[in-house]
Amino acid sequence: MALVGKNGWQSLFVSICMGMLLVMSRGIECAEYGEALSKIFLYFEAQRSGILPPGQRVEWRRDSALRDGSDSHVDLTGGYYDAGDNVKFGFPLAFTTTMLAWSSIEMASQLNANKENGNALDALKWATDYLIKAHPEPDVLYGQVGDGHSDHACWQRPEDMTTPRPSFRIDAQHPGSDLAAETAAAMAAASIAFSPDNPKYAEELLRHAKELFDFAKNHPGLYQDSIVNAGAFYASSGSDDEMLWAAAWLHRATGDQTYLSYLTDASNAGGTRSVFSWDDKFLGAQVLVAKVKPYSILYVYVKEKNEGKLAEYKSMAEQFICGCAQKGPNNIKKTPGGLLWFLPWNNLQYVATASFVSSVYAKYLDDAKTSINCPGGELKPSDLLDLTRSQMDYILGSNPNKMSYMVGFGSNYPKKPHHRGASIVSINKDASPVTCQGGFDQWFNNPSPNPNVLEGAVVGGPDENDAFTDSRSDYEHSEPAPVTVAPLVGALAAIA
Repeated sequence: MALVGKNGWQSLFVSICMGMLLVMSRGIECAEYGEALSKIFLYFEAQRSGILPPGQRVEWRRDSALRDGSDSHVDLTGGYYDAGDNVKFGFPLAFTTTMLAWSSIEMASQLNANKENGNALDALKWATDYLIKAHPEPDVLYGQVGDGHSDHACWQRPEDMTTPRPSFRIDAQHPGSDLAAETAAAMAAASIAFSPDNPKYAEELLRHAKELFDFAKNHPGLYQDSIVNAGAFYASSGSDDEMLWAAAWLHRATGDQTYLSYLTDASNAGGTRSVFSWDDKFLGAQVLVAKVKPYSILYVYVKEKNEGKLAEYKSMAEQFICGCAQKGPNNIKKTPGGLLWFLPWNNLQYVATASFVSSVYAKYLDDAKTSINCPGGELKPSDLLDLTRSQMDYILGSNPNKMSYMVGFGSNYPKKPHHRGASIVSINKDASPVTCQGGFDQWFNNPSPNPNVLEGAVVGGPDENDAFTDSRSDYEHSEPAPVTVAPLVGALAAIA
């Protein structure tokens, strides 16, 4: 295991990894975390839309959706397909981008040690290149390509799509401050990730981030009121969280007091959250702001009157972490097998974000040589990495079913994830077009395993009793999504 970072962080990883190797009952070793981390980037390659690059490693895919945006006379090719379908939904895509960037920032040394930093930045840039295209004017943002209803009525690989590909946008007359702010957060976070090696690109991303934040602030509204089609699939519950999230990232990227003032002046900091997800970023903002006195990059900008407000963010973040570690007043439920249980639909996406938060907060605490004082006892940095590791172990096979919920990892993993491209023979093997309904008859209802292994994909996972059925039709538990794997980049890198 290559060791990087500060001496304390090094020692922490040594003790964690060595201890893990001795406890063989867990069944997962450091090298296997690295293997799982590597597979995640193959999953992102499988989700690519547009013209595939020369270095494409997932060979069962081919170029697709090459006319996206043509209905609006704008180039919207590229980006990632959402989950198991062929729509590009901007709201979860932007969150995926932000989490990829955050993973790249916080775990850059660990990604380098595992020789995955280049793949991480490639995955991130595939998203940000698309988001740049989607923001052609300061107050215009394209937030979706494809019709969710017609797409879900067909079962076709991306290369064969016959469904309509309308482009949907928000603008000053049709606002969506949640979507604009989340995209601003993605651009700002990515600007930090790219700044060491690609400063010109980072500067371009930061310009887009600032414009999008102003757009969101000056034109409030929920994006599904403007992009109605998105409401049936990724409806937003509000924009206060995205605005704080974007402000926190813009402050981190620029050091501008204006963004910090937005955070300290906010009337709604979110309280103690029960999830961190594509629709609820309060916890993410709280964690970013939690780096307060005595270990804060923010604190140097804070006047005396703002100390209490930033401490409030910190307290909220730590209450969530205490609950995940079973040391809070309101602990997060666990399955009998030890998996954190948040919600029935795609529970592993919430496990992934909680695990990421645990791993990054362990880093913050270790840098500060401090711990969290929970109602149920102290939490040290090593305790948080133990929590992350326990959840990663469960996902990768240390669970009652002895099943890896990451496709392609180990020998017992979901063979029939709900995913159009993976479930249909590759166009490189059989170029015969798959029709809208023919795909259901020939492939969706086929009892055989998917012909293409969607390596690195993480399905929705088991139910609250650890039960899981490998069924293509059970999209609640068997459909993988980019919002799940993006935070796993950071969580796995932290322990690999």
